[in-house]
Order: sequence, then C-alpha cells, then structure tokens
Amino acid sequence: MTAPTELSGRVALVTGASRGIGYGIAEAFVARGDRVCITGRNEEALKEAVERLGGDRVIGVAGKAHDETHQAVAVERTMEAFGRVDFLVNNAGTNPVFGPIADLDLNVARKVFETNVVSALGFAQQTWKAWQGDHGGAIVNIASVAGVSASPFIGAYGISKAAMINLTLQLAHEFAPGVRVNAIAPAVVKTRFAQALYEGREAEAAAAYPLGRLGVPSDIGGAAAFLTSDQSDWITGQTLVVDGGIFLNAGVG
Repeated sequence: MTAPTELSGRVALVTGASRGIGYGIAEAFVARGDRVCITGRNEEALKEAVERLGGDRVIGVAGKAHDETHQAVAVERTMEAFGRVDFLVNNAGTNPVFGPIADLDLNVARKVFETNVVSALGFAQQTWKAWQGDHGGAIVNIASVAGVSASPFIGAYGISKAAMINLTLQLAHEFAPGVRVNAIAPAVVKTRFAQALYEGREAEAAAAYPLGRLGVPSDIGGAAAFLTSDQSDWITGQTLVVDGGIFLNAGVG
C-alpha cells in the first residue's frame, strides 16, 4: 500500500491484526495517517504485516490476547514508540469449537470468554491508565452478528460476542465523556477465521445477502475508521451492524 504523506498525529492499537479484519482496520488507520501498533500470536506473521503496512509508522507486539503481561507490554511499547494511544480496537478473538451448546466443553467456553471478552476489558483498562483516562480517545470492540441473534453450532462464540456488546455499553458509560466506546457487529467476512462458513460455497452463501456479496476486511476497516473519527464525535455506546443486509431476511414472509 502507499502510505500517506502526512501523519494525523493520532495513534491506534489494534489487537489480532496480523491478518483478516484486524489487518483491514490497521490498513485503514495507516491510510489516513495514523501510527499503529498491531498485535498477534504469530511473531513471523506479525512482522510480515508490519512490513506490508509500513515499518516507519507501524510496530508489532506478539503475544496472546488474554495474557495480562502481553496486554501491558503492548500498551507500554505503543507509548514508548509513539507517545500516546488514542484509539483501541479489540479485534482478537477465537472460535475453536463447532457443535450444539448442550455438548459444549466448559473449559472451551472459558477459553472463548478469556480471549473474546476478558482480554478486551484488559486492554481497555491498560489504555485507559496509560493515556485515554487523561487525554480521551475512542475504543471499538469487534463483536459479531452472532452476538445479536441465535447462532446455532457456534453458541459459545455468539454468547461471548453478546457479552462484548454489553461490555461496550459498560465502558461507554464509565469512560464518558472523554472516551467514546462503540462496537461493530460484522456478518460473514472473507477471512481465514470465517473460511469454514463459506469455503466451497461462496456464491451460495453470498446469495443470501441483499447486497450480493460477503464482507471483506476493508468493509470493517472503513467502519472502524468512522467510529474513531471526528465525524462520529457524538456517538458512543452503539453497536454498528455491518452485515450486507443479511438481517433484512429475518422478517416474516
């Protein structure tokens, strides 16, 4: 990608951003002039993502999202490199199980909540203490349409995303007025994470969407860029559904 000539003066931390939705969000931030710290579990993949995004304005910090030490180090490294952290995007997530909730291994459920919900809270606490509490900013939590409707066979994931939407409300209330907190609830986006939902049947899957296609990471990147921009300065505590119109098919008839 071609980096902009001018920096915005703003800094973002995006978790789970070596690929997929997180990478698309980081790309959108870099394109508007932000400096960005991205995180991910795979150090090599993270290095490659940093190189593609632009090593002059992007750093990577490898680690597991639910690890409190990693959360602290990621925020500390961001502050050391850029001196501030205006925006936090909690994108890191997992969905390691597919099947009926009656058979769900509770240890797996705990892992899902640790990664998808507790880690988001931890990162929010860290950015609040490091910068946002005194200087303001914005947080965007990446939820899912699975969190606002029943999601058969990915129940633990859906429940965790519902919890993330409520976490968004709690943070928005407590962090106001200085920090705005919103969520994005995507439908199926073409990433490795969601591949099992459309692989080998993309045309069939896309046909269910009124807009005629599945999402791509840049769709979510654009939404995240808006929710961390001055144009959304009076928006907080909201969940923006970015679903290609799929919920329009949920009515009677």
